[in-house]
Amino acid sequence: MPRFSVIVPAYKVQAYLPACLESVLSQSYEDLELIAVDDHSSDACGEIIDEFAARDPRVRAVHLARNGGLGAARNAGAAEATGDYLLFLDGDDTLAPHALRSIADRLKETGEPDVLVHDHVLVDWSGERVRDAFAGQLTERGAAPFRLEDRPGLLRVPSAAWNKAYRREFVERGGFAFPPGRYPDPAWTYPVLMTAESIATLDRVCVHHRRHREGEPLEAHGHFDLFEQYDRVFGYVDPRPELARWRPALFRRMVDDLWAEFSGRGRLPHGVRAEFLRRARAHYRAHRTPGHPVPVRSRPRHTVIRLGLYRTHRLAELVRSLGRRTARPVVRLARSLHAAALRLHYRVQLRLPLRADRAVFSAYGGRGHGCNPGALEEAFRTFAPHIRTAWIAHPEHHHTLPTATRRVRPGTAAYWTALARSKYLVDNTDFDRRLVKRPGQILLQTQHGTPLKHMGLDLQEHPAAARDLDFAALLHGVDQWDYLLSPNRHTTLTWERVYPGGYTTLPYGYPRNDVFQRATSEDVRLLRESLGIPAGSVAILYAPTHRDYRRTQRVTLDLDRLVRRLGPRFVVLARAHHRHGGPLVSPAAGRVIDVTDHPSVESLCLASDALVTDYSSLMFDYANLDRPIVIHADDREAYEAARGTYFDLRSFAPGAVARSEDELIDIFATGHWRGSRSTQLRSAFRERFCPYDDGRAAERVVRHVVLGETESPAVIPLAERRPVPSAAAALDRTPLASVPRPATDSPLTETR
Repeated sequence: MPRFSVIVPAYKVQAYLPACLESVLSQSYEDLELIAVDDHSSDACGEIIDEFAARDPRVRAVHLARNGGLGAARNAGAAEATGDYLLFLDGDDTLAPHALRSIADRLKETGEPDVLVHDHVLVDWSGERVRDAFAGQLTERGAAPFRLEDRPGLLRVPSAAWNKAYRREFVERGGFAFPPGRYPDPAWTYPVLMTAESIATLDRVCVHHRRHREGEPLEAHGHFDLFEQYDRVFGYVDPRPELARWRPALFRRMVDDLWAEFSGRGRLPHGVRAEFLRRARAHYRAHRTPGHPVPVRSRPRHTVIRLGLYRTHRLAELVRSLGRRTARPVVRLARSLHAAALRLHYRVQLRLPLRADRAVFSAYGGRGHGCNPGALEEAFRTFAPHIRTAWIAHPEHHHTLPTATRRVRPGTAAYWTALARSKYLVDNTDFDRRLVKRPGQILLQTQHGTPLKHMGLDLQEHPAAARDLDFAALLHGVDQWDYLLSPNRHTTLTWERVYPGGYTTLPYGYPRNDVFQRATSEDVRLLRESLGIPAGSVAILYAPTHRDYRRTQRVTLDLDRLVRRLGPRFVVLARAHHRHGGPLVSPAAGRVIDVTDHPSVESLCLASDALVTDYSSLMFDYANLDRPIVIHADDREAYEAARGTYFDLRSFAPGAVARSEDELIDIFATGHWRGSRSTQLRSAFRERFCPYDDGRAAERVVRHVVLGETESPAVIPLAERRPVPSAAAALDRTPLASVPRPATDSPLTETR
């Protein structure tokens, strides 16, 4: 008997069904049966199901003689199920990678509850993914399992059937079945939750639910099925006095759902909106529970539905629409005038004298104080205190700026003044393309990493990675550079080829890495304490790079599984690339700590004991700490095809290389992550890529560029440097985790 029965009804979803079925069969947890139900679909759904059934014995095909709707198809699938738990997945949805493994682990942790509620994301037609607003109700903190009265907020989570796992014995004993109709979920979900003796939650996205594009067809009166479904909900509650306490909450949910259907843009055809509101008014009066006040924020919608104020609501909509249409041209005119005034202001400032005692800094297009410009800004104040510094950053990043540094918002008059009159311009990307570099100005380009992936002009060979990059504009920006920083010979040779120009290369090291040589063990202790890393833990910094070949970014590692397998001594600091669009784990919990918004990646490096990355240039910086680095490269071919790399990372790796999640777990479980072979690889890597990062890079830059000194401080040899040790360096050298070696024929790979 399988652990899970995954039931997939299919009706006119032939374009999405293969991906749906594949997402189930490719799960790392394989103890499942997939029951795919062809709801007498007129397209190729039945053929697709049969093809999958012929390919994989875990697939069971069910063909219905006539179309019975979503509820009937789910019931037919449930009748065939033999698994311990039932999961329902719509034919155009997908399971997230490792979802079943996470569900199985959580079920075991919580004592086999009747129902497990997990998280999901809504996937727009464009690929944009949005989490549910009430995902906070799924926190795993507190006792588990529990009953609904212990966590009534679960009624606010979407009533869908596909965001839960149901114990089959509980479903059969309770006689639960999906009703007919277009919206069968409320009449299934609410009785199930109210009746369940034990409920648990899983704070992890397990389902990607497709959100239909506005304008996709739905019969005009199909929306009215919602009324019948809530009649069924209250019909289940009314003869059961023990459930009477849930009437007010269910009533509020009914009003919220009816309002969403009535007021949602494009949800109801215009010709049926008045009729829908009349039906909603009748249901409001029929199911209202007297004596229970309406929340203040919900009173307007309750008033409209209770009184049937269709004309009033329509008039309010027209007034708002008219206001928006009137405001738009006024706003456009105001913006045009403001832009013209700023252009005039900039032209005036360009004619005023340069200020030799001013320097303006920026990083990553207006982000906070950090990277090489951040370290240089501090060095300017230390070694050239006569220079007044300013930092260009968006307001949400101003909290990262030192108090001694002037704050400048992009696009303001102060911004254009700083660009026009500051002698020193320092950035790690490029300043505004409208910048007019004046005679006497010095532009220092720091860049932000040693290049592994192709950069600059080399991206002409990789259009997927280059996207809309304007190479002529890129070269125009290069022509404005006076100095370009380099941390090693590989970088120098690469930059001079992909960014050809008349600048001077400064092979002084990267200023952002100076802190690795200056920090103390006390600094490390305080950083770990501020991040919430438990004493005695091994902190793994996981920092993957951006994937140019993916329209939407996703995490290939199941971080929850990683820490569970490695045991309580391990903690993961998860940091997403700034182009990822959000955290790697949302929300982070337990021993996975989200550090995406932390202002300093250097501080995260200091706080960690090891780095796990893929193709990120952070590995070159981290090597300066002489701490273990593990490469997780499970998509090397795809990444190299889309972006290109300057050398094969497997042939010159900074440490052990894992080609899969299981290999990565094995590397840490067996101690190879900090073994002698990994140390040898890291030593060779440091010799090649860390020749100048001795803690004085920023000082060298300021002394040369600002103070005009021709002699730079001598570079401390690599063998004589003493970077601050990690907190785990003093722990026992024996393996810190006890995990069975994964059953795989693939050998552990440290290098090839």
